[in-house]
Order: sequence, then structure tokens, then C-alpha cells
Amino acid sequence: MDATGVVDKLSDGIDAPIWQFWKRRRFVVVLMAFLGFTNLYTMRINLSVAIVAMTENRTVLHEDGSVEYEQYFDWSSSLQGHLLSSFFYGYLITQVPGGYLSDKLGGNYVLGVGIGLTAILTLFMPLAAHGGIGWLIGLRVLQGMCEGVAFPCMHTVWSKWAPPLERSRMVMCSFAGVFVGTILAMMVSGILAQAISWESIFYGFGAIGCVWCVAWFLIVKQSPEQDRFITSSEKDYILKSIGRAEGDTRKIKHPWKAILTSKAVIATTVSNFAENWSFYFLLTQLPTFLKEAMHFEVQTTGFVAALPYAAMGISLSIAGYLADWFQVKCILTTTQVRRNFNCLAFVVQTIFMLLGVIILEPIPTISCITIAVAMGSFAWCGYAVNHLDLSPKSAGVLMGISNSAGTIAGICSPIVTGYITTEGTDEEWKLVFYIAALVYLVGLLVYWFWASGELQPWSIEMQEMNASAKDYENQN
Repeated sequence: MDATGVVDKLSDGIDAPIWQFWKRRRFVVVLMAFLGFTNLYTMRINLSVAIVAMTENRTVLHEDGSVEYEQYFDWSSSLQGHLLSSFFYGYLITQVPGGYLSDKLGGNYVLGVGIGLTAILTLFMPLAAHGGIGWLIGLRVLQGMCEGVAFPCMHTVWSKWAPPLERSRMVMCSFAGVFVGTILAMMVSGILAQAISWESIFYGFGAIGCVWCVAWFLIVKQSPEQDRFITSSEKDYILKSIGRAEGDTRKIKHPWKAILTSKAVIATTVSNFAENWSFYFLLTQLPTFLKEAMHFEVQTTGFVAALPYAAMGISLSIAGYLADWFQVKCILTTTQVRRNFNCLAFVVQTIFMLLGVIILEPIPTISCITIAVAMGSFAWCGYAVNHLDLSPKSAGVLMGISNSAGTIAGICSPIVTGYITTEGTDEEWKLVFYIAALVYLVGLLVYWFWASGELQPWSIEMQEMNASAKDYENQN
């Protein structure tokens, strides 16, 4: 249902302002999801900062008074690129299976297990590193497999918890954890590496992830019907707004051929690849770029690299609110919101990525990168939420498909960057940014012409509506 239909006339019956989120169970789910993605990304990103400390020269003072400079690990830039991208090999494998399993077992269960196992594996990172680069790469692949279920599973959770006119806000607020986690990882990792040791980075974030996992299983349920703390009025509001009856346990059979040939699905998939090419390039290589091209120290790189993600974390809530507001006020259709937000973001990101690398001075370049990354929140209001518009019941597998493309970008981008920046010169880094801008332009064109925000003819929901209409005609 859209903003002109019945949904906007419904009420959850709770007499409390929005800021009292704890009185609405769906907002409690948002908070827990936000904390989950925060933990997820601290465990994903910490290696990007830790690797700088693990490979830098350190001073060793011997008993005889002599001084020697040595490295913890002597890894080449290309080998570091493979290490940073190895996470995505495993991450790619579980994208679509994660969405499929979330339909069968429950998105909340699969997500909790995935993040919990990631936390346990994070605790073993120092041991793997001392065992050799092969062990470390293997562990990162396993971490990627565990984290790969996160976004598809979360979309399955939202298909049962998020009313259509609150969809963008709820999804964006939970995804803000991605950037809070990135900020924490970049800032705190640098401090821990300097004050304690690089090993403490993994022990700290791994332990916090385990605590979140326990809380998630205790608090979040698969659907409103299974939550014993939700009010009957809020439960009815959610179910009616998404057009689902209580106790609806019909098996989901995804129309795979129609999904894979849908232009709207292809548009979200290409956009996911385009956004994630630059996103993961900056996520994994920004500390190294700041050190080599901007000449920052290790501790400083963590703080400076966190700035773009702080800006995006803030802009996510703004973008999500605006996306829903344009729909509620009937200013833009869902399709127009998705297309305009996504493509405007890609235009701005392309311009500022190019400006930043052409100037290549610390303050202007960091400012341009910050603006480019922050605009990604508007792109997320396009392609990242789009799956729930096309077919809510298939949203998990749709996210799995498009995020697989984003994962491929995550694999290729650090490797390409590693091979290009073998000497760490300004010209090498400029080429990396030029490639990122070109990828944005391709994503912009495809999404502009093929995107849709409407329920698709092949969707499970449309098939059920058509079947119900035929049954009605036959009875009359």
C-alpha cells in the first residue's frame, strides 16, 4: 500500500512520542539491529587499521644498547590487498543462501548465529596472524561467510516488522550502525594499537560482539506475533500495514527465473556494485591512502579516516526521513524517491571523488571524500531499500543477489588498489579514484533507466492477489 491508501490512516495505538522508542517494539528491533551492524562492522574494519600497525617499523632496544628497526609482519602491498579482500570470498558465498535460510529458519535466528560466530572468530585473529598469513586469510574467509548472511537476513526481518511508510527510516537507522561501527573501529583501533597492542583490537571487539549476540536472542523475535511484549494495537498496525494476516505460515516459493531477468532487480544489483566498489575501497584502503598520500601517522589515520563515516552515519537518518516524507506527502512516488535519491547521490559522489584526487591536499581532499561518502546514505535510500518495494516476501533473496554483486566489488576493489599502488605514489592513487568515479557513472545510468519502486508482476504478493481475485470471480 502507498501513501494514498489505507496505511497512513492506521495507528499503532501507542500514546507516546517517537523518541520514547522503547514503548514500540518495532523501534526496539531497530535499536538492536543498529547495535548488531555496529558490532558487525567493528569486526570487519578493525583489520584495515590494525594492518597498518602490524606492518609498520617498530624500534627494538637490545640489552647491549643497540637499536634495531623491524616489522611485526613484512607483507607487500599486493599481499595486504589479498588479505583485506579475503573476507569477501566467504562473504560472497553466503549472500543468497542467507536470504533463503532466513525464510526457512527465521531472519533473526540466522543473523544472530552469523554475528555470534564472527565475534568468536575475531577473538582468534591474533593467534591466526602469528600462525602465518595463510591462517589469517583462512580465518577472514570464515568471518566473511558468517557475516554474509547479515543484510539478507535483516531484510527478511524488515519484511515482517517494517510498515511501508516507515520503511526507509527503519532500514536507514539500523544501517547507521554500519558507519558507527566503522568509526569506532577506525578510531579505537588506532588508540588500542598505540596504547596496548594490535592484538587488543581483536580481543576487545570480539568480546563486545559476543555480548550483543546474547542480547539479540533474548530480545528480538522473528515476527510481531512471536513477541510477547508487543501491544496488540502495535501488532495489528504492523500486520495490517504490510498486508499480512496473523498466523500466515504459507510457504514461500521464489520465482527465480523472473527475479534473475527483472530489469528492476538488475538495476539494484548494478547500483549495489557501483556503491560498494568505492565504499569498500575506502573502507579497506583509506588508512593506507592517508598514510602514503597524505602522510598521516598511524594513530591519526584512524581518526581522520573515521570522518567520512561519521558524516554518513548522520546523513543516513536525514536521508531516510526525507525518503519517507516525500512519499507520505505524496510529493514523489516510491519509484521517483528511489531513482532520484540513488542517482543524485551517484552524481555528487562522482564529482567530489574526482575533485578530491585532482586537488590532493589534506584538508580539501578529506573534505571531498567526506562529502562523497556521506552522499552514499541517499544512494542507500534508493537501491538498498528497493528490494522491499519489489517483493517484500522475496526481499531477503533479492538483497542476497544484489549484495553478491556488491561483494564482488569488495573483492576486486582492494586487489585492484593493491596492484595499482605498489609504490604508493600520488599518480597511482589518482588512477584508483578515477576508476571509482567511472564505476559510479555506470551505476547511475543503469539505475536511472531500469529502477522501479513498485510491486513487481512476478512478486509473490502479486501472484497471491491474482489468485485471490480469481477465487473471488469463481465464487461469484
